Amino acid sequence: MSRPVTESLSRQPRALSADAGRLGVGTAGYSYTEWAEAGFYPPETKPGQMLSLYARRFSFTELNSTWYQMPRAEAVERLVRQVPPGFMFSAKLTRGLTHEIEADRWVDQAEAYRQGLAPLIQTGRLAAVLARFPRSFERSVTHRRYLGALLDELAGLPVAVEFGHESWAVDRVLSELTRRRVALVAVDGPDLAGFFPALDAVTSPDFFYVRFYGRNAKGWRTGNKQAQSDYSYREEELRAWIETKILKMAAQARTGLVVFNNYARAQAPRNALRLMELLDEYGLVCGQEQRAGHHPPQRG
Repeated sequence: MSRPVTESLSRQPRALSADAGRLGVGTAGYSYTEWAEAGFYPPETKPGQMLSLYARRFSFTELNSTWYQMPRAEAVERLVRQVPPGFMFSAKLTRGLTHEIEADRWVDQAEAYRQGLAPLIQTGRLAAVLARFPRSFERSVTHRRYLGALLDELAGLPVAVEFGHESWAVDRVLSELTRRRVALVAVDGPDLAGFFPALDAVTSPDFFYVRFYGRNAKGWRTGNKQAQSDYSYREEELRAWIETKILKMAAQARTGLVVFNNYARAQAPRNALRLMELLDEYGLVCGQEQRAGHHPPQRG
């Protein structure tokens, strides 16, 4: 298979951010109509206006759209034009490479994905590629070989891997991720059997990655995504994460990414803004409010 002419550029390793040591804190996605209803965005805000408003309060976001459909360079370039200098993106790997894998198509899909992210890669705005695998992706010989081949195809990009199944929580996996400088995603979620544990192992010196799902075990059991995400973190829970995990992780990597996925009722941005305030108390630098006159919504 021939490679596009942009391969030599897109396959070069790139720094996560110009601000070494700075933490990116944000949310998984930003375009939710209910966030306007909950007061995070002004009433009647249109989806096309949300990213620019979001970027007034945060310096980083995790793109959800790249999981649902293959990213297109022209669409990604439009996103870049909506945010200020220094704003960073992580992008979920498309579902055809993590959830709906086709043996005869995935290599071409990996290359198409890389080309779709070209505007982020070329401008230094790509914080990470998030490869999030479902619980059905257990640690089998077939899955181990596939993951190794996929990481080979993504070489040169800042990759973070999130496992859904507990079978991947073994030393050999952590050692291989470390060898490849691939970040293991640390996940906070409900304590349910079979889920990957909340390990805080730092496997890349370049960055660490943390994702907060919320701890609504009852909601998770329903299988309904809205119910699963309906959880607001208490301040003591956020402080516990900082004191027992984030401080340690920050000492082992140049920078880090922290994402809230509890999007129901705009709980994710509220929790993210509060975490940023707490991180500042602990002496960790993150993207605080970028413009005067724009304040976070009241916490409730």
